[in-house]
Amino acid sequence: MTNDPISDMLTRVRNAMAARHPKVDVPASRLKAEVARILKEEGYIANYKVAEEGAKKTIKIYLKYSAGNASVITRIERVSRPGCRVYVGHEDIPRVQGGLGINILTTPRGVMTGREARKEGVGGELLCQIW
Repeated sequence: MTNDPISDMLTRVRNAMAARHPKVDVPASRLKAEVARILKEEGYIANYKVAEEGAKKTIKIYLKYSAGNASVITRIERVSRPGCRVYVGHEDIPRVQGGLGINILTTPRGVMTGREARKEGVGGELLCQIW
């Protein structure tokens, strides 16, 4: 069992992209499913599916590559960790790569991107940055 399941998910995606795998399996949770939903909506992954294999649930994440077989995700990194949580107000949500990337936040209104949180005027815990 890992202490930081979100970091484990991001590392699995990062490693699968580096190895050019078509998909990666991640142990399921609601928060991870929401992160995968945002990655699909923003165009960083091709698709995802929550699958039940016996008593265990997994998330199958289908990765996306460009025409030159380069991964769509250039970098994916965890910001808030269990040892050092990072909370931001809606005015302090950072822009990633000058607006070319996204932040993923957990807010009182659910998991959303930094752009959506800024528009709705809510802050929260800054989970990760992707570009």
